Amino acid sequence: MGRVNGVRETRRGGARRAALAVLGATAVLISLSAPTGRSPGQDAVPAAQSEPAFPAVNYVVAVDESASLEDADMAVEKAAAARIALGDVSSSSHVTVFGFAADEGKGRGAVDPVCPRTTLDAAGRETIGACVGKLRKRDKSEGAGTDFPSAIRQGVHELTNGTDPSEPRVLFLLTDGKLDVEDSPDYGDPAHRAAEGERRLTLALKEAAENGVQIWPLGFGPEPDSAQLARIAAGGYQKGCTELPSAKPKAVKVGGAADVGSNLERIFAAAHCMRHEKGPAPKRPPTTFEIGISPLATVGSIVVDKGDPEVRITYFDPAGDKVPTSGSHHGSTFELAGGSGMVEALKVVDPLPGVWKVKAEAPKGHRSLPVAVSVLWQGELGGSLSMNPPSPRAGDEVTVTMRVQTREGYQIKDPRDYEGLRVKSELTGDGFAPVALTLADNGKGKDEKASDGSFTGTAEIPADAHGALEVTAALTATGLRADKRSVSGRVAPADLPVTAALEMPVADTHPGGRVTGTLDVHNTSDTPHTLKLSVTDLKAGLLTVTPTELTLKPGESGTREVTVAVAPADVFGDRLTGDGLSLAGNVTVVDTTDDDLDLVRAPLSVHVTPEPGIWDKYWWGFLTAAVVIALTVAAVLALLRLRRARRDPRGLVLRLVDEHGEFLPGEHVAGSGQKQWYEFGVAEAHISPRIERRAHGPYAVQRNPNGGAVLRRRGGGRNALSANAPVELTDGLSLALGEETHKPRRQKSGPPPTATAPGTDTGGQNNTNTYDQTYL
Repeated sequence: MGRVNGVRETRRGGARRAALAVLGATAVLISLSAPTGRSPGQDAVPAAQSEPAFPAVNYVVAVDESASLEDADMAVEKAAAARIALGDVSSSSHVTVFGFAADEGKGRGAVDPVCPRTTLDAAGRETIGACVGKLRKRDKSEGAGTDFPSAIRQGVHELTNGTDPSEPRVLFLLTDGKLDVEDSPDYGDPAHRAAEGERRLTLALKEAAENGVQIWPLGFGPEPDSAQLARIAAGGYQKGCTELPSAKPKAVKVGGAADVGSNLERIFAAAHCMRHEKGPAPKRPPTTFEIGISPLATVGSIVVDKGDPEVRITYFDPAGDKVPTSGSHHGSTFELAGGSGMVEALKVVDPLPGVWKVKAEAPKGHRSLPVAVSVLWQGELGGSLSMNPPSPRAGDEVTVTMRVQTREGYQIKDPRDYEGLRVKSELTGDGFAPVALTLADNGKGKDEKASDGSFTGTAEIPADAHGALEVTAALTATGLRADKRSVSGRVAPADLPVTAALEMPVADTHPGGRVTGTLDVHNTSDTPHTLKLSVTDLKAGLLTVTPTELTLKPGESGTREVTVAVAPADVFGDRLTGDGLSLAGNVTVVDTTDDDLDLVRAPLSVHVTPEPGIWDKYWWGFLTAAVVIALTVAAVLALLRLRRARRDPRGLVLRLVDEHGEFLPGEHVAGSGQKQWYEFGVAEAHISPRIERRAHGPYAVQRNPNGGAVLRRRGGGRNALSANAPVELTDGLSLALGEETHKPRRQKSGPPPTATAPGTDTGGQNNTNTYDQTYL
């Protein structure tokens, strides 16, 4: 650290705030590593009667203190430290917390004990939550140096004194990465203190490595000493929970409090061999997050940083069900911790794989801070291993395929689920040295498709091979329990008495469905042979094959039908969601007559989706019916419009006829009617009769679809009206219908035609057409 106190304190003020936030987050993560009191697949039992699902871990959190904290920061830091009480706690996991600086002879030692080694049961969480609050900044008069050797030695002491040596030992060292003991009299004369500090640091790291203590440094502030942090990480115990590089201690820089959550979770996951899924960007409530849980997960914890304890969280599984915060639901077990605090964690044993929804709500006045969601999980890998041909001859090339599966046998095709997977395979047998195999999922050579979860490689059977053969393959990945598979075979003679070849399609079906393939068989011997068929490398009952046995007569050759049946829906339970499940196994054909010689070990892949609903199954019928109905409605409406148009009285020419059968002067052209009836009356019937339009008049006309028109009288009947037969209206007065021409007759030149002929009543229409009319 720099020797100017003001600069040093400013740089480390933000670091301390982030450091205490890390303390709280560390305790949450420690609690998440504990089991819920039952192993996957078992009924819930009291924790004291059950075995831990995962090994207990001993942690020490060492916080580099300084005198730079503002009073306003303390409330934030204590709230973050309270997170240490959250989560499900293993009765055999422990945590110790202490602060450290440097003993500069001012009445305060290098190490500041805060939380002694505490068992993280329910009472322990309360103890840790209270004692972490005792962390406080050092006054300037108490010194502000950084004594790494003393902090590391104290951590090693806490992790080795009276602890189980079989449990992992992890020291989180929160610091700015600068060794500073120049004001510490314990390190000798001032001129040699820096060198003495380096020497003691080397010894402390050696002691940590010898005692199996991993050190994971977290660097804070704008200028952490990256080289110093890397040296500390490399100086402790290097073997992690697996042999993968991700489990090897490394230094990580955290820029500030905003980076604490995701960085600490990632570090914790690496140290404890868990997998960390970072959630969506933080958002203020009310909001709903979506985050996925892998089908490989056997236990997962959804961690929600609420920011405000008044925020209320609701969880929904991939099936859309609201899940409880305690107890069981659809085969999963739930336990919530921290529901009333700023951070809560829902642990789920045997979680339903897929996209979970986390709904955050808050009352008014508590919606200003963002909410963040993430998932930590551990799981188990499974595999389906095959060698083709299973009984090769010396010199033959064999293809070896390892498919990644869940422990139930569901195939994993999303490469994110097995990121960092390492596959190690070997061919052994009588008469030759072991042969290392390279299996890859890169779409090259015999590998049909890249990143589909199938790792494939080839090998040539050595010329001097004889007798038994065995292929082994081991899968290793961070956060996933390793899986090792083997498949046995035998070197076949030059000519086999029975040969077989199986073809099974890659199929999509539903529960209870069937997949049919063909088996070509040839028996060249003079004795009958019995073949046995089975499905392997898959949870029993998911897929079954028929026939299970068949007998070949001497010299028989032919093709047999082979059927694979999928289990009914209740066998899959809630695991079968909208996207379905990919089942992966092998169909084996064994010649029981020839000492159970493997003839076929063919990969089998069946994608099972839920039985479609009525709409999915009969959508074409519904669609066809909808089209028919729509066409019928359209036809009816068109017919109604046509009938309406055919009854429209517009353009009918009406003439009055006297008692002598003579036409009276003038004519009347009907306009649009009311409900297709044109109403009118006769004005001055005894003086100078004429037709005029009247609403609710005594007479009305409309077209007759069959020709002519229909006359309606008020309070009377209806009469057909045509050009040839006038209808009597009153004594001495009748109504005649003139013929009409619908096409307008236009003049070739001259002024536009008049609206009507002279003396014609248009009934109020703005009609520019001149009609040709013929009257009787």
